[in-house]
Amino acid sequence: MGAARFAVPELEALALSAHEIAAVYSQPPRPAGRGRKERPTPVHERADELGLAIHTPLSLKGEVEQDTFRGLNLDVAVVAAYGLLLPSAILEAPRLGCVNLHPSLLPRWRGAAPAAHAILSGDAETGMTIMQMDEGLDTGPILAQKAVPMPPRATTASLEDEMAELGATMLLQVLDDLAKGAASSRPQDNSQATYASKFAKDHGRIDWGKTSAVLDRKVRALSSWPGAFFTLGGTTVKVLEAEPVSGAGIAGTLLDQDMTVACGDGALRLVTVQRAGKPRTDGASFLRGLRLEPGARLA
Repeated sequence: MGAARFAVPELEALALSAHEIAAVYSQPPRPAGRGRKERPTPVHERADELGLAIHTPLSLKGEVEQDTFRGLNLDVAVVAAYGLLLPSAILEAPRLGCVNLHPSLLPRWRGAAPAAHAILSGDAETGMTIMQMDEGLDTGPILAQKAVPMPPRATTASLEDEMAELGATMLLQVLDDLAKGAASSRPQDNSQATYASKFAKDHGRIDWGKTSAVLDRKVRALSSWPGAFFTLGGTTVKVLEAEPVSGAGIAGTLLDQDMTVACGDGALRLVTVQRAGKPRTDGASFLRGLRLEPGARLA
């Protein structure tokens, strides 16, 4: 049960294992791109390539969908980046319940955007957790967990890809243990829980008064969604890639022709930017096109 790219390595690992995939559940195809053509999820696409039965219900709350799910007579359901609420009838249907892959060191960063929050907060380490699902938000007992150092210069996409590969390896061991009746679990310490809420578009707005280190993490953490941005002459400019560098000045001031901007402490060089409705470009070319000179202020 999955939708996003994060869940594809888990699906591929299962397909190559001795375990039998009874069915794949994913979210329905939705309009995407400029043509608004309906596009299946990455999990749906890979399941089709593997010749697996695919189900794409809008919801699992109805009796018909729940009866269909129960009719699969599952031993276990594997859930990764699925995006749909699993009612108790679904959680209880498989003989061994449902297990979930979550890219954080639970109970830290429960919720929708754990990788992004770990980067944004400057966590020194991160990791993968596989838990037995219950009706809470990522509150179930932990079946397996592995911590790794936070990769340098990680973006949300690159970190999720790395955690997905780690999770695929961990998952097969967990399923083997469950099949043998040898799996063990431990409860989460709820007093240590933190929450990784979804981001709204305005969360990407850059405050040049923050330190360059904080803004660097913001650019990398929000690169998938909603993107870090500032405004220039009433136009939104996304910062796709940046790096902290030495420099000083009034926060928000352009310091040189390489598009280095002064921050509350230090400076940030805007490596790649994208003006609304325009192609992406390097910062220096962006400045030449607008004829901006050092000393200009960015909002």
